[in-house]
Amino acid sequence: MSFTIDATDVGTDRRSPFADNRLRIVFLVTLGMAVMSTARLIADNDDLTSSGTFGVALRTAAPIGLAGLAGLVAERSGTINIGIEGMMVMGTIFAGWWGWEFGPWMALVGGIVGGMLGGLLMSLATTTFGVNHIVAGVAINLIAPGVARFMASELFVGVQGGSVTSSPGNRGDIGEFTMPFLSGGDLFGWQTPDILGWLEDTGWFLVADFAGLGKGLTTSVTWDVVLAVSLFFGVAYLLWHTALGLRLRFAGERPSAADSLGVSVHTMRYVGMAFSGGFAGMGGAVLVLFANRYQENQVAGRGFLGLATMIFGNWMPAGTAAGAGIFGYAQGITLRTNPGDLVRALLLAAAIGLAVTAFWMGYRQSWRGVGWLLAFAIVAFWAYFSAERPNNQLVFVTPYVVTLIAVSIGAQRLRPPAEEGIPWFKGMQ
Repeated sequence: MSFTIDATDVGTDRRSPFADNRLRIVFLVTLGMAVMSTARLIADNDDLTSSGTFGVALRTAAPIGLAGLAGLVAERSGTINIGIEGMMVMGTIFAGWWGWEFGPWMALVGGIVGGMLGGLLMSLATTTFGVNHIVAGVAINLIAPGVARFMASELFVGVQGGSVTSSPGNRGDIGEFTMPFLSGGDLFGWQTPDILGWLEDTGWFLVADFAGLGKGLTTSVTWDVVLAVSLFFGVAYLLWHTALGLRLRFAGERPSAADSLGVSVHTMRYVGMAFSGGFAGMGGAVLVLFANRYQENQVAGRGFLGLATMIFGNWMPAGTAAGAGIFGYAQGITLRTNPGDLVRALLLAAAIGLAVTAFWMGYRQSWRGVGWLLAFAIVAFWAYFSAERPNNQLVFVTPYVVTLIAVSIGAQRLRPPAEEGIPWFKGMQ
């Protein structure tokens, strides 16, 4: 008896999951932009999807995204890194010191070094001595601000422009990049056309909004942000296309199996925490470069927002990047000229999005949660029409509300590494 398999069928089965995922992503992005475009037209607020708003969102998303990468690599290798906030603080003080002494590129290096010191200290406690990961992370978060203040008092007090709460300004500027032709960047001294800018100015439905997004992501982007974005591709390649990445993931999924194959679980967890601390510290350095100096309390909870992006992204680089973009946008609008008007327009966009989602679920006869979605949509519509100028407290709490809602929605599909947070010693099963 013989069996034959149609190679065409095999090829189709193999490709379809990837094709479906790509189409789903394109559909969701287009739908999201259509909702934002509709809200922009109804609210008559072009700044909702302007290149300026998206440009600020990219800048504010960069440190949050790096914090998310820090949590992703740590937890993929088996360590729950609650100490990202403290590692970012260590990154800011080292970046402020080295940026003042040596320039902006060394500020990035200093931030990475400072964060790695925090990551390795936490790994010493959790990996070598088996300390509870949550306790160790909280300890890092408590220790880091004290260390930063002590270093500032020793390094900056008595120096012109420095104090116990801030460093002198960075020595020089890191530079920026604008894409030629698409966004009007220079090409060998020639000012190229600004195609995306022209499309954005048309105000056309959806077209202007996508043009604003593209121009915002390709105009006056500083090199530290370019490097931060490229790290998402680097981490994806490292974790899923290299032997080191496979060993790191095994240390968090099946440490006993990794050990049986000759992989040192402790070494992999140290490596994972070194990467994690480095990414967190670089996120702190990006904050320093944005402000041109170290400032006390500069991190302001971004380490915890980074953990939220990692959870929203289901421990995947692409999902983490998407979460960072959403949270960065919500935080970035608070830095715009009229944040109250933007938050009001965002309420309208949220109401439309919730109503569309509820309609789609009803069409698919998936009734669970439809009532709640409609209720929230009604509340959002009411808030938009009743509040001509939102309270300032609502404006500045918006990023955290968006974070809470996004993580709550994403919590239905989470799949964390199987043995993250569990101390492991040789001989354990």
